[in-house]
Amino acid sequence: MVGGMTGPAAQGVRIEWAQIPAPVRAAIEDVCGAAVVQAYTQPGGFSPGLAARVRCANGARYFVKAVSARANPDTPGFHRQEAQVLVALEPMITSRQLPIPRLHGIVDRPPWIALVLQDIAGHQPQLPWRTTELQQVVAALDQLADALTPAPVPVPTVGERLGAEFTGWRTLAASPGLDHLDPWSRTHLDQLAALEATWADHAAGDTLLHADIRADNILLTGQGAMVVDWPWACRGAAFTDRQRGQPARRDRAGLRPGRLPHRKLAAAGAPWPAYDPRLPGRPRHHRAPLADTTPLAPAPRPQHARGNAMRASRMTL
Repeated sequence: MVGGMTGPAAQGVRIEWAQIPAPVRAAIEDVCGAAVVQAYTQPGGFSPGLAARVRCANGARYFVKAVSARANPDTPGFHRQEAQVLVALEPMITSRQLPIPRLHGIVDRPPWIALVLQDIAGHQPQLPWRTTELQQVVAALDQLADALTPAPVPVPTVGERLGAEFTGWRTLAASPGLDHLDPWSRTHLDQLAALEATWADHAAGDTLLHADIRADNILLTGQGAMVVDWPWACRGAAFTDRQRGQPARRDRAGLRPGRLPHRKLAAAGAPWPAYDPRLPGRPRHHRAPLADTTPLAPAPRPQHARGNAMRASRMTL
């Protein structure tokens, strides 16, 4: 699926096509309709297992990702969640030309599961971010928000899906010893904790969200941006995906955090906490000198770049 890698190398443990058990490979080839003659392992991403662009004997190309529960007991569940979403979205993907790769088939042979997806001839956004590429991503998110409201797929709410991800300020406020925090955060900690407690109410809505907008989940093509990897799909306010992807753009495209999306968020009537730059800062990563290692804003993963961006932006409030 990835035509060009500009994001970080995989933090999961990638395996090669030849390392997949022969019966599972054969089942994948049945979905493809022909034998796989070449497989190119993709270095980006965080999940363990196979992530490869494959070429078949009949010339067809697909993107295949596969994992065993023995490598990671959680990842097969993510693959199944993504498959359910893509199967349900298939009529809309084809009829409305949504910027989402099509799912061609599933191989579910415990402990292995594999998804066979449309191969996208594209590349990830350049880092540092370029404004023109960022605009393509925003345009794709706008298209998805328009098409996927109301949510056509039964999924958890954003509060249910991501509730455990946004408790950092409240955790800090209830913790003894705050010397590791910067002075601004210590002074405003109670206010930040109170604001954080309201995020799920403000993010509630009836749009199907991707909920993991990040550079390595985007492919840029000649027709615009494609949004890939949908295991975290949930239901919430339309502005949420844009807000989730904005914080680490500081210093990556010469923009202050969220400068490009803020105008549209406000114009769309999003409540002010939705684009208040203090809220998404994931304070649990403010305890040490922060390494700028994350290329946009992963949902369930460490967000050091997000913490840096938010701490810098808060000082200007």
